[in-house]
Amino acid sequence: MKKLLNGMFCLLMALACSQHTFAQDNKKERIKEAISTRSYVFKAQTVLPMGGRSRQLTTEYDVKVAEDSVLVYLPYFGRAYTAPLDPTKGGFRFKSKDFEYTIDNKRKGGWNIVIKPRDTDDARQLALMISEDGYGTLQVISNNRQPISFNGYVTAREPRKER
Repeated sequence: MKKLLNGMFCLLMALACSQHTFAQDNKKERIKEAISTRSYVFKAQTVLPMGGRSRQLTTEYDVKVAEDSVLVYLPYFGRAYTAPLDPTKGGFRFKSKDFEYTIDNKRKGGWNIVIKPRDTDDARQLALMISEDGYGTLQVISNNRQPISFNGYVTAREPRKER
């Protein structure tokens, strides 16, 4: 009886481990598909200003990438060289439909993505480094502010709902 219970326990553990591995592989495939089709969202969790301490973000900030547009909604902490005329526009909030998009595969897996919006006068470049598991770092280089970095993760973008 004891051998039977030990055998069943080992079988259940092996099954649980294989399901975990399958779920990880499935997640990696979803991330890879989202990156290759340009249909993903970078969700920022931590902000790392150039001159200051890192902060955990409690509000949802993100960068939504689609094949034809990039929608940026991020906070900013740091030195600005010119102040915005509208005080409510302190962070990075813009939608770009005219941008240059380059992607390079990393040697050990993952991607380096550079987005250069042409139709906004503040953000000059968004550099996104993503691991195979979907964790990433985004660096925003601005024309009017010090660079700022964000740590977070990438998920596949939800399909648009037709009205």
